[in-house]
Amino acid sequence: MPGSVKLSPWLRLQARIAPIDRLLAAREAAEDEEVDDLYKRPTGDQTTDRLLRDIRKEERSHSLAVQEIRGAGTPAPEPATIGVPGAQRRLDKILGREKWHSSSTSWISGAIYGANDGLAAVFGIVAGMSGATGGNGFVLTAGLSGAVASALSMATGAFLAERSEVEMMEANVERERQEIAEHPEEEKEELSLFYQLKGIDEKTADELAERLSKHPDAMLQALAAEEFGSVNSSGDPKQAAVAAGISTGLGAIVPVIPFFFATGIVAIVAAAIVSLIAHFLVGAAKSLVTLRSWWSAGFEMTLAGVIVGGAMYIIGLAFPT
Repeated sequence: MPGSVKLSPWLRLQARIAPIDRLLAAREAAEDEEVDDLYKRPTGDQTTDRLLRDIRKEERSHSLAVQEIRGAGTPAPEPATIGVPGAQRRLDKILGREKWHSSSTSWISGAIYGANDGLAAVFGIVAGMSGATGGNGFVLTAGLSGAVASALSMATGAFLAERSEVEMMEANVERERQEIAEHPEEEKEELSLFYQLKGIDEKTADELAERLSKHPDAMLQALAAEEFGSVNSSGDPKQAAVAAGISTGLGAIVPVIPFFFATGIVAIVAAAIVSLIAHFLVGAAKSLVTLRSWWSAGFEMTLAGVIVGGAMYIIGLAFPT
């Protein structure tokens, strides 16, 4: 039962936010490492060693099953479901209930990396200008300009990248549609081979491909799922742009905040403190996507901030304004 599984709140967040493929790979790698450490050492007792061998065999079987899940495309449709009225509607209802299918994790990860980029870039600008000017009012102007520029740049970049992905997917699907129209037998054989590689016997695979060939749209979806992973891109360019722009702006404004209220050494020290704290928090948040431990990811990000801020401050001292 799900309620009987004890996970920390952080692991539960990782399970909800991290890409499913990466999550499966990380958990399986952890289990493999545990098996290597604990179950491959001979104990000297035949009964215990035989039990450990059985555990290793079972774990290996489990690992192969997970690899199959990660590598598999959309399952072959059952012949009885092709063209069934209301099938798509019922499937959409089920997928809507299974929230982990949602693509919302893509914009969450994009937002985290946007905050990372904005914070790191503007902290470097603020540190460099602070060294060059002694922390006067020019730092506020430079920092605000850098924050706005970073946010707009990330927003437009995310929008164009996501739209390009959508357009590429649409172009691939359209080319596949033409292939089905111009070379139906070849495409039918291709689909049958895909199913055979999944372990379906040749006769059943040929029958599935034959039935799908009588429904061009269904055959297009099946081939697109096998070749491209999906018939449609799950990304939303506008959503990606908004998430990247806002998160980058929020991250970028952090080093600038102290200069709204003070100047000189007080503002410089305050900016360094709040920026390094923000570096740690953003690094910890990245572990929701990368599946690393939150403290190591946060420490690594903080160290990067110290290096960037320190280097830029020294450069600013070397070129005083």
